[in-house]
Amino acid sequence: MSTIRLLLGGQLRPFFNVIFLLSSSAILVTSLTGCDQIQPSEPKSVKPAVVTVMKMTTQSVPFSIELPATLSGAKEVEIRAQISGILQTRNFSEGDKVTAGQSLFSLDSKTYAAEMSKCKADLNASMVRLKQAQREVSRIQPLREKNSISQRELDNAISNVDIHLADVASMQAKLEQAQLQLDYTKVSSPVTGIAGRELVSEGTYVSGPEVLLTQLTQIDPIRVRFGLSEREQLEMRKDEAEGTLTLPEGGHWKTRIKLFDGSLHPHVGQVNFSDIRINGQTGTSELQAITPNPDFSLRPGQFVRIILEGAIRENAFVVPQRAVLDNGLGKFVYVMVKNEKGVTIALPAPITVGEWVTQANGIENGWVIREGLKAGDKVITDGTARIFFPGMPVRLTDDSQLDSTAQH
Repeated sequence: MSTIRLLLGGQLRPFFNVIFLLSSSAILVTSLTGCDQIQPSEPKSVKPAVVTVMKMTTQSVPFSIELPATLSGAKEVEIRAQISGILQTRNFSEGDKVTAGQSLFSLDSKTYAAEMSKCKADLNASMVRLKQAQREVSRIQPLREKNSISQRELDNAISNVDIHLADVASMQAKLEQAQLQLDYTKVSSPVTGIAGRELVSEGTYVSGPEVLLTQLTQIDPIRVRFGLSEREQLEMRKDEAEGTLTLPEGGHWKTRIKLFDGSLHPHVGQVNFSDIRINGQTGTSELQAITPNPDFSLRPGQFVRIILEGAIRENAFVVPQRAVLDNGLGKFVYVMVKNEKGVTIALPAPITVGEWVTQANGIENGWVIREGLKAGDKVITDGTARIFFPGMPVRLTDDSQLDSTAQH
């Protein structure tokens, strides 16, 4: 035994250490091999996402275009006196509303009133002479019948009546002219609008129409000017030729004005002019609309956005805005389909969107889909946030939900 202890404590100890390490390694390998023989557990199935869908059917929806625009007065009127005279009074406040027929300026009328009185007197005198000539014809006509006077005397008397009739007509014309000049001493507004600043002060001699007194801007109705690009016009004409778009007859679009704060002007206007020429610098053609502005809330020079309405998009697919997603490469929607195993899943469908619509058979805010969908497709409208990957199983919130949405 002492010999064995000596061997263990001396030269043979490293040998036994090696044997111990080899044994431990063998046990470890055996243990790992046993682990490989254990079958892994099956992965749990993915729980279907709860969604709602809309079955795609074609419909006719309103088509509109929103464009930047500027406002200008329907009429820019220069106010001038038609006669000469001393400017006595200004009868309006600068920058205020004036109505058609309202007096803006008054000129000294004494001279023209005197001229009118003279013309009245001249007319009365000519009428007296006419009556005298008529009495003379009445007196000598019986004498001619008795051959008491010559025919020449009767003819002269009749001619004298005709001359006095012409004098009366001439005096009446002069009286009317004098009345006009007297009326022109009151410079009136030809339209309802906003008056500018006065350009001639009271007490100034006005020589006539060559002197500008003030300017007036008619803003009811107000004029809306905007440009429509050549590309948009070509696309609309192409869609019209293909039967997918019906444009307003004669190009008379209905118009709505959107203000800077997003609110809409309460009155609807209409396009009344479309320039056939294309601006070479902007690539647009100019259009003009006239919009009622009875409360003068719109002012010339104002920048607004105009919405063109009145066209109809035919045979269109419309999906709610919330159903349209973007993956950075383009827009798409999820469509509910069955895979080869009969499992209901969600697959992405790339789409091309068209214009935005606010009302389309129960859809308040939606996109018109130009490409990527066909009739009968079941587009997922709610629950897309629960779809974590393409091909994920999905189920409807209600088995009868698909039938009800198919009527949209």
